Amino acid sequence: MRCSTKPLRVGALAPFTLAASLLVAGWAWAECAPGHADIKSSGALVRFSVEVRDTPQGRAQGLMHRESLPTFSGMLFVYERPQTVSFWMRNTLIPLDMLFMDRTGTITRIAANTVPLDETPVPGGTDIQYVLEIGGGLAQALGIEEGASLRHPAIAPEHAAWPCS
Repeated sequence: MRCSTKPLRVGALAPFTLAASLLVAGWAWAECAPGHADIKSSGALVRFSVEVRDTPQGRAQGLMHRESLPTFSGMLFVYERPQTVSFWMRNTLIPLDMLFMDRTGTITRIAANTVPLDETPVPGGTDIQYVLEIGGGLAQALGIEEGASLRHPAIAPEHAAWPCS
């Protein structure tokens, strides 16, 4: 199934939310893998296929020049240590939700529906070590909220709020 390049309406994702919840239930104990990121919050348990960007060059490129992003896909930015981060949408053609996380993988801020091609800085905050970019509006539609936890092998097990097991 291919994702539309048009922004998704929250109500349009209701069937996906139920399907994702049912599918992820079987993945809840699946092993962590670099190509997947799991998010758990009070209202969601979701698995995304992710591309990891853990070098300065990869993080600088991000999702620029892409015309679409499949619904349950994203890009995970990994920093060597917690720091102050800020993103922008230069050359980014699709609206995104940016999920900013601390060293434990806990979401501390969500920048929802960022505007394509906008060069206004999107501050993530201080002590950010991970950022997950997903389709604009998807966090709200799936019940992902601040305080949710990310599970991915890039998060050191001794720091992880939700460690890989």
